[in-house]
Amino acid sequence: MLEREWARVSPWSPGGVAGAYGSQPSKEGGAVGTERLERTFRVCRGPDAEGNLRIAQAWSRRIRELAVPAVPAQDGDSYGVLPRPCHALVLLNPQSGSGRALDDFQAVVQPMLAEADIATTVFVTERPHHAHEKVRDEDLSQWDTLVVVSGDGLLFEVVNGLMERPDWKEAMKKPLCILPGGSGNALAASINYYAGYDHVAKKKLLTNCTFILCKGLYTQMDLVSLSTASGKRFFSFLGFGWGFISDVDIDSEKYRWLGSARFTLGTLQCLAKLRVYQGRLSYLPVAAEQSSSPAPRDAPAPLPNGLVPQPAGTEAPGSPPPDSLLVPLGQPVPAHWTVVPEEEFVLVYAIYQSHLGTNLLMAPAARLHDGCIHLFYMKAGISRVTLLKLFLAMSRGTHLDLNCPHLSYVPVRAFRLEPRVAAGIMTVDGEALACEPVQGQVHARLCRVLCGS
Repeated sequence: MLEREWARVSPWSPGGVAGAYGSQPSKEGGAVGTERLERTFRVCRGPDAEGNLRIAQAWSRRIRELAVPAVPAQDGDSYGVLPRPCHALVLLNPQSGSGRALDDFQAVVQPMLAEADIATTVFVTERPHHAHEKVRDEDLSQWDTLVVVSGDGLLFEVVNGLMERPDWKEAMKKPLCILPGGSGNALAASINYYAGYDHVAKKKLLTNCTFILCKGLYTQMDLVSLSTASGKRFFSFLGFGWGFISDVDIDSEKYRWLGSARFTLGTLQCLAKLRVYQGRLSYLPVAAEQSSSPAPRDAPAPLPNGLVPQPAGTEAPGSPPPDSLLVPLGQPVPAHWTVVPEEEFVLVYAIYQSHLGTNLLMAPAARLHDGCIHLFYMKAGISRVTLLKLFLAMSRGTHLDLNCPHLSYVPVRAFRLEPRVAAGIMTVDGEALACEPVQGQVHARLCRVLCGS
């Protein structure tokens, strides 16, 4: 029985030939992945070629219908399926990761998409923010899905480009797909994990994610709105960090040609010069948000360019969603928030997906639309040996089982981080930010993404 399957009809065959394409688990080099399978059959019910073709097409449609997982709507979950034929805009960064994204797309992805009746328009980025500008300004009505072939940084560009459109509410209904072509590939690894597939990397992960695209099932995904003291606002799908993890991410950029191995080298280098950062961390726990209403306030949180959001439900048409859980950065956090008493940290990381990287399962309980920010923070005083043990355990998702007194984890709806001085690197979805006060809140089910189940 094929684990994943779809079908198409050969239009040039007078006998009505249909092909079923799928995958089954395979084990190569100790890693469990998938291998492509093909089954071809001919319909010869009679001399009428058109009739045979119609029968083959009916078989093809039925196989595709059965191949889509039957997912019932639960707790307001919303699923959909891409149409067939399908038209995809592919945004590809040829410089991402080790520089093989374009080659891998042509060798692995394009043949599978052709078999699944998905036509592509390929847009190869030439500079930073190129994809951002493309999706912000383009008429997207001609495509059914936007496919990003790169690391997480290009998808960050795409999400924020879409959110800058006057018709962002409609644009965010366009399902997004991530095909791993970078170094970290955290969202791709997370979607692979949510689908229940075995942990894989490199081309096996690319193959799995392409199968997910070919199946065409999509669901909703939370985004987190991040606002900074300088007035910038971003929408993030992966995570925000300050300290050790961000140091590793940015300091290892010079080893990008190593692929995911850059993070191992970067971790060892940052361990050798372990830093401590001073600041104040506050958050709104999930339990507190469920039992308390936000305190009244005179002015809501600021938006870019001096804009001020209105209370939920009163914003102007086309304006971005307001941060109803936040107060301005210049004001104290509401009384029902928690303020961490310690002010010296090795790291702070707010993650909304399961994986921090291909091989780092940081938040095993996370899901695409769980409405949570999974907040981790590590207090100063941890030894280098213990820190290394935690990151080794994170490859299996068992780091919390070590019960390290320096590591804390709490699911939250919103958070605020106020560095005492502008020291260290901040990152959002792997992209560097200036170090300054920042706060964020989750916006449930703000976009759609291709998923395995």
